[in-house]
Amino acid sequence: MEELAVGTRVDHSRYGEGIVSRSHLTIYEIFFERGGKMELTKYNPDLRVIAEPENKPREGLTLAEVEEAITYVLDKYQGLSKLVEIGERWKGGTLVMKPANPEMQAKEIPMENFFHKIVMVRDRLRVLEQNINSNKNLSEEEKVEIQQYITRAYGSLTTFNVLFADKEDYFVGQRGK
Repeated sequence: MEELAVGTRVDHSRYGEGIVSRSHLTIYEIFFERGGKMELTKYNPDLRVIAEPENKPREGLTLAEVEEAITYVLDKYQGLSKLVEIGERWKGGTLVMKPANPEMQAKEIPMENFFHKIVMVRDRLRVLEQNINSNKNLSEEEKVEIQQYITRAYGSLTTFNVLFADKEDYFVGQRGK
């Protein structure tokens, strides 16, 4: 006998008509009009199908649905961030911050570390944009107003575009939008 879907109407010689309410590995849980809830083996020869459910319940998700869900979650939490490369001329370099006061010590930071911080700021701005655009409590006008601040923040960061290997990774301010 083929696997019965939940909702299938069946007939049993002893218990009468019933409806499959659960399907386990080797048994069906069936509610019978005369006998109440019964558990019968899936290989019961006395079980006869009367009617299949109109809309068979799904057994699980399709591969496409799983991929779509995973992509959504990774994108939402920046799990699919593409690798952003630092420009060749900056690799192995050092950022030196020298105070005006000669008695104070300069601060040196490896350029890759500084670049990584800049990329993190950019990625967090992108997440902020996504959260604003998907927020159901903000009006469209409020979203546009907040988005303008983010655009200005991108514009303030364009100075750091010289660090990026690819122009497609650049910060873009008001004129680029």
